[in-house]
Amino acid sequence: MDAVEMIKERRSVRKFKDEPVDRETMTEILGLARWAPSWGNFQVARYTLVDDKAVIAKMATDGVKGFTYNIKTLENATGVAVLSFVKGKSGKLDKEEYATSKAGVWEVFDAGIACQTFCLAAHAKGVGTCIFGVIDDETISSIVGLPEEETVAALIVYGRPDEAPAPTPRHDVNEIMRFV
Repeated sequence: MDAVEMIKERRSVRKFKDEPVDRETMTEILGLARWAPSWGNFQVARYTLVDDKAVIAKMATDGVKGFTYNIKTLENATGVAVLSFVKGKSGKLDKEEYATSKAGVWEVFDAGIACQTFCLAAHAKGVGTCIFGVIDDETISSIVGLPEEETVAALIVYGRPDEAPAPTPRHDVNEIMRFV
């Protein structure tokens, strides 16, 4: 699968087969995802992979703010990647001051790049993903025992797809671009 095909075909998958993704495949996916670029090559993204059904159930009941759509997806999931990032590094040229007006927000940008890279790598390996933003990051952090220097950016539910969502309409390229 080439990069253009991967970009055009990757979809959010919310229905999964009752077939766990083996840890070897997930290690291969993370081996690819770690190549995501980051500010100053600090590589702040971290992945806590959860394949324990009881922990996933706890995330569903306590970690997604009662959002029914996410609860149902988690109930069907065989795996969840808790994407977190190390705080206080991205956006700095030295150890003290941010070099960008975005300050600590740049960490989220780096996490976003890592998130998309993870999802594309998963897609290339036949693993479907869906990114959750409606989460209680402090509760999720507590459930999985994240180190204090990390914060949760997103949940990425993953599994063997049991659906093939059709592409959604996209804006015409002329609506989203401008030349100066």
